Amino acid sequence: MYLKKVAGPRAVTLADGSIMTRADLPSAETCRWVASRKLAVVRGVVYGLISREEALKRYRLTPEEFTEWVTAVTEHGEEALKATSIQKFRGGPGIG
Repeated sequence: MYLKKVAGPRAVTLADGSIMTRADLPSAETCRWVASRKLAVVRGVVYGLISREEALKRYRLTPEEFTEWVTAVTEHGEEALKATSIQKFRGGPGIG
């Protein structure tokens, strides 16, 4: 089997002991960002599977957008990445 040469590691071990590989990252053509895909990108960067710059370029993200994802996960967990949770975790209207 031929392995494509890539910069950086091919796999990393996450805090829970599971292994994450580049195959676990979303496709570069991803247009629909569900919470699980956002989390995969955040974990990939945090654990050193890909660099922040590579993630921004590959997924066509702005630095602000990626920082929002990281902040949401750090402060509120992966639930905060769900589109239906935006108002709840970011203090939007209707919070009482």
